[in-house]
Amino acid sequence: MTHKDSTELKLARAGHILTVLAFIVSFLLTGLLTASAETAPLIKMVELRGNRRISTDTISSKMNSKEGAPFSKNTVQEDIRKLYGIGYFDDIKVEIEAFEGGVKLIYVFMEKPLIVSMDFQGNKKLETKSIREKITLTTGAIANMTLITDNAKKIILYYQSEGYWLATVVPVINKVSEDGIMLTYQINEGPKVSIDKINIEGNKAVTDREIKRVMKTAEWWIFSFLTGSGVYNEEQITVDLARIKEFYQSKGYIYMAVSEPQVNLAPDKKSLQVTISISEGDQYRVGSIKVKGNTVIPDAELYEQVKTVPGQIFDRTALKKDIDKIIDLYMNRGYARADVDPLVDVNKEGKTADITLSVIEGGIYRIGRIDVTGNIKTRDKVVRREMRLDEGDIFSKQLLTRSYQRINNLNYFESVDLRPTPKVDTQLVDLDVKVEEKLTGMLSIGGGYSSVDKFMVMGEITQINLFGRGLQLKLKTELSSRRSNYNISLRDPWFMDEPVSASVGIYNEVVDYTDYKKKATGGNIGFSRELSEYVGGSIRYEIEQVDITNVSEKASTFIQDQTGTKLTSSISPSIWRDTRDNILDPTSGSKNALYLTFAGLGGDNHFWKAIVDSGWFFPAMWKTTFGLHGRYGYVSGYKKHEVPLYERFYVGGINTVRGIGFGEGGPVNEEDEKIGGVQELIFNAEYIFPILDEMKLKGVLFYDYGGSFDSSYVLSEYNMRRTAGAGVRWLSPLGPLRLEWGFNLDPREGEENDKVEISIGGLF
Repeated sequence: MTHKDSTELKLARAGHILTVLAFIVSFLLTGLLTASAETAPLIKMVELRGNRRISTDTISSKMNSKEGAPFSKNTVQEDIRKLYGIGYFDDIKVEIEAFEGGVKLIYVFMEKPLIVSMDFQGNKKLETKSIREKITLTTGAIANMTLITDNAKKIILYYQSEGYWLATVVPVINKVSEDGIMLTYQINEGPKVSIDKINIEGNKAVTDREIKRVMKTAEWWIFSFLTGSGVYNEEQITVDLARIKEFYQSKGYIYMAVSEPQVNLAPDKKSLQVTISISEGDQYRVGSIKVKGNTVIPDAELYEQVKTVPGQIFDRTALKKDIDKIIDLYMNRGYARADVDPLVDVNKEGKTADITLSVIEGGIYRIGRIDVTGNIKTRDKVVRREMRLDEGDIFSKQLLTRSYQRINNLNYFESVDLRPTPKVDTQLVDLDVKVEEKLTGMLSIGGGYSSVDKFMVMGEITQINLFGRGLQLKLKTELSSRRSNYNISLRDPWFMDEPVSASVGIYNEVVDYTDYKKKATGGNIGFSRELSEYVGGSIRYEIEQVDITNVSEKASTFIQDQTGTKLTSSISPSIWRDTRDNILDPTSGSKNALYLTFAGLGGDNHFWKAIVDSGWFFPAMWKTTFGLHGRYGYVSGYKKHEVPLYERFYVGGINTVRGIGFGEGGPVNEEDEKIGGVQELIFNAEYIFPILDEMKLKGVLFYDYGGSFDSSYVLSEYNMRRTAGAGVRWLSPLGPLRLEWGFNLDPREGEENDKVEISIGGLF
């Protein structure tokens, strides 16, 4: 045998030996892995490889395969499924090795790359900044294809909401390294498409117009550029279909159905026709109504809250209001988790619906922790002192709502979120007060015109939350060719941390009238206090020195008698009741007040003045509001003193009767001088409606009726002035804007037919 043959034989034998050994190892390992649960090998080690950005702890928390646990193929597969589910990995492999009498699991990960840059191409109509605000992906995020695709859909929905119904978005991914990609959303905006026609089919019981009124989706019209209507938005149309269904169910059509809208694009691809099909079904009436499950509140008291009665048309909306009233009744007594389950038994043959209100009372809850967050500048105590509930108090929804109103009425915050969190195990309700602060310094500039001042510019700098303590500082000036007025005041709503408001102010005013010049310098100090939740009172002392100079020789005797310097020392008590839901933009509630002034505590002038003022607000349909306001004032001298010229009532202008000039709604002497009256009577009626809710822009229609009177110009139907008009009010982020155009319905000689007044504001 040659040396070569000998070598080949040895290699062949070695190969056989390795094959046998490999078979034996494979057999033993297979035996370990396929053994029953009683003999399953233990996991001696779990090793993770390839994870660089995702921590080992994060991965381990998702795995059930742990060191010391029996090995299970099913558990490993479940681990892989969970790890894929977190969206961080492109690939996961598991290797199994025999190790120290058990097995070693090796998880090998291939992580998804990061988004190193994100761009948008093709967008011309919508800004890149606006598109970025609509998506959730950012640079540095994991390149998860599901999220990338979902965000492409978000961009499409945004375009559709702006009228670009044909917009398409394609995500393009370019790999720049092993760990990074460039993401580009390629946008094809297409033409802007508006809704030309909304067709309603199948409706017999209600008209097309009634249905369209409950929808926010509307046909394009000339003012769509302001209202944002006339575009097709899938999310909005879904809400509208629910509104249509709710509207029908409020009219007794329990089993009505509304189809998904059919959308047809016009051949020119510039307009849409939307068709909504309705199946009304039968109308049902209320059969019987009863309550059950109540042990705390008797049936009679619960039935007082229920306006739904047998025989009337079944109204699901009204029924919901009845349920809310019952729940509120319980929640105002501490039952924070009270609920009512409406059980409706429909009799299809009799077309009736029997209603059973099943009450779930729960237990009485008390207030646990009250946490205030989001206040960076404003101190906690400024918010907490407006709360009508304290830790340990019995829960009350009514007091919770009032707490929200009071915090919101501070006008320090852009938004207020007061959220109760019941804890069943402790019977406590934690209150989370989350606020978002806004700029509380205000620079207001206004302009106006009157027969006295001609064109006037008014400026005001106000800080209503000085040092975050709720202090209110105001600097005000009015300048015109005839007037200069400077005023500074400071108010502390919680003086010395007590529920007492203290204020102090000084002012200087110079007015150059046609026949005389008036200079007034004075100061005041006042205190006020809430007497109950909605009732308050105040008292103020004021001292003022007035100089009447430069009196014309042609002036009337009435004016000439005012010449010289006079000092007025007065005290002014007042009382009011205020239940408005919002002091800046009320939609419900009222404010009724009585203001008194007594002058003669020393000084030269002796008079008394009384003003009764009442304003009411009533919510109406479609988020509109009716406002009614009335005021009556009376002033009289005593101890043989006449009422000073500057303490009389002058009617005319944006705060009295709009559409006529200052003093035109009152007495005029023989020299045609507007001398004001010793009485005033004013009525204002307003209808306030939203124009753009998102912008807090509202419109107003008004009718004013009023005047001022004395012995020569008596209170009568003829002497009451009438005006009407319209305006716009905008609670903008930059401050208040008010523009109102009043028309004089009965102009007198020398008067204008209409008058426009405007007020503009801005924040700093």
